[in-house]
Amino acid sequence: MVTGLGPGLYEHMTGAARASLDSADVIVGYKTYIQLIADLVQDKEVRSSGMRKEIDRCQECLDLALSGKNVTLVSSGDAGVYGMAGIMLELVEKQQAPVEVEVVPGISAANAAASTLGAPLMHDYCVISLSDLMTDWEMIKKRIRCAGEGDFIIALYNPKSKGRPDNIITCQQILLKYKNPQTPVGIVRNAKRTDELAVITTLEKMGDADIDMFSMVIIGNSKTTVTADGKRMITPRGYQL
Repeated sequence: MVTGLGPGLYEHMTGAARASLDSADVIVGYKTYIQLIADLVQDKEVRSSGMRKEIDRCQECLDLALSGKNVTLVSSGDAGVYGMAGIMLELVEKQQAPVEVEVVPGISAANAAASTLGAPLMHDYCVISLSDLMTDWEMIKKRIRCAGEGDFIIALYNPKSKGRPDNIITCQQILLKYKNPQTPVGIVRNAKRTDELAVITTLEKMGDADIDMFSMVIIGNSKTTVTADGKRMITPRGYQL
């Protein structure tokens, strides 16, 4: 199985995800995600590895499955949203391996952050990763432009890191060509974890905010508003109240 653990706290993990851990002979995952579920897998064989070992983890899972083991590969959020499900399925398909892969969904980082911010994703939205490790930066900028021109709500994954501190600023500059500078922007760090922190700002001031790889950035559309107390974003669906 390839399982989405959700954003972090156990109460946001689905019953199916818990069951996939219980039924596994071996749990495999990125070491940080394994740490999130340490209390749940104490009686299991656990194999963890570091960053940029995604293909190796998937191959390890496949080899274990072919040996007869029941294996659960874990991702944070939803395994099918910038997670491990795609790699695992591609690898099985490439090798024509006789194993069954079940994908167990989880609450994505975008949905977790949106719930903290209120209701910013109530209309058409898109998700864009600002990481150019796997995708050409020119293509990412094109997608940002198209999202801005289409007045989409935008959820940004991987918004800023030490290796690419300026991608978020370029994104902001592109969107300011299409969106009002006062467009609400919500930033949630460690969504639905014990140290969660949320702030609402504007597109114009977004570059001044504290943003890192643990942050989700949600940029509203032309109809998005902020509640009077400044704590919630609302994007109207169009109902007449």
